[in-house]
Amino acid sequence: MNGNEVLRIVDSIHRDKSIDKEIVFEGVEQAILSAARKHFGEEEVIEVHIDRTSGQPMVKTNGREIDRDELGDILGRISAQTAKQVMIQKIREAERDTLFDEYAQLRGQIVSGTVTRNEGSAITVNIGKAEAILPRSEMIPGESHRPNERIRAVVLEVKKMGPRVRVVLSRAHPDFVRRLLELEIPEVNERIIEIRSLAREAGYRTKVAVSCADSNIDPVGACVGVRGARIRNVGEELGGERIEVVRWNDSLQVLVPNAMQPSEVEDVILCPMLGRVLVLVRDDQLSLAIGKRGQNVRLASKLVGWDIDVMTREELDQQLDQAVVAYSQIPGVSEELAEGLVSQGFLSFEDLSVIEPDELMEMGSLTQEQADVIVEYAERESERIEKEQDLRRATEKAERQSQEREQRRAEEARASSPPVESKVPPAAESTSEASVEEAAGNKS
Repeated sequence: MNGNEVLRIVDSIHRDKSIDKEIVFEGVEQAILSAARKHFGEEEVIEVHIDRTSGQPMVKTNGREIDRDELGDILGRISAQTAKQVMIQKIREAERDTLFDEYAQLRGQIVSGTVTRNEGSAITVNIGKAEAILPRSEMIPGESHRPNERIRAVVLEVKKMGPRVRVVLSRAHPDFVRRLLELEIPEVNERIIEIRSLAREAGYRTKVAVSCADSNIDPVGACVGVRGARIRNVGEELGGERIEVVRWNDSLQVLVPNAMQPSEVEDVILCPMLGRVLVLVRDDQLSLAIGKRGQNVRLASKLVGWDIDVMTREELDQQLDQAVVAYSQIPGVSEELAEGLVSQGFLSFEDLSVIEPDELMEMGSLTQEQADVIVEYAERESERIEKEQDLRRATEKAERQSQEREQRRAEEARASSPPVESKVPPAAESTSEASVEEAAGNKS
């Protein structure tokens, strides 16, 4: 093995496989080392180095350099086969690492591919140099894909699995909507309009908060497009998912009503100690504000990063009164402290059980011992109320199931019973005919 041959091999692999030359040199060195160990034995101390300029290999065993002729004898048929296997393994590892680095840079970006297999729990997608998987959990609910179908998804995860690279895709992740908006809306792609926050429940609804530094540009209108064309294209890619775009504002007093659209908000009360926002709405707006199965308020909460409780003014007043009365019964809590806690948004024993003792001590000028007693009392009451609620829910569920069983039995009984035919007894028929004849005779 001369230097020119080594350089030719390294250059050929570098060009054909797009592998860094240094990695190939290390692979050749490892291959020669394996062949030398095959010849001298594992107990020998062997050093291998290839000159990066001339390509000439140099091998030392126990500090003695082996001349070129002897090295040629060492790299015989068996040793050369061993070296070849080591070299192939090294090249595969290098290819895997190169592929990993390439797709790791695409994490969070959209890729296009063709569905090759559908395995039930996941589908396999050909995305070019690698095969990726789209798990069922990362699909949009209700969608299905067929072989040879072209799909788009975002790269969720890239990891090494033995000799291969495993690329996991997602169509349910919020980043998929974010990247689709960048593709569809040039102002978003060019960062003229910024997506400040995004909350999504895949397959159903997404809320996006946007802002623009240029006051002459309406960020919401630009994202929606003429007659909703831009946002409609994104929704169609997501299987008809509803996309709502709202204006971002650094003030929660403005942002929360925007996030609660399409409902109308009367007032916003911030509770910083609990990280909670109380949203007050009219009675006719309550169901719209909460949304189907709580979806609207849940997405709004994710969008603004605060917990949101929706209620009417009457419900709030009732909770305030109940909380003041309940807190006043706690040993060591004065009416003034109870009102102070309520004004900070602590409306239940569950809220009070998570308060920091230092904050409670500062609010009520209490000692550490007094604060601990109050928090422990709140924890006990919270657990008691939770158990009562669980018991009530279990009882209601059992009653509901019992009613459903009774209803099913009644329906089955009605379905199995034969129809009843109405027949007139012969005696009744005779009597009836005689009465008619008698009536006719009297008339004549």
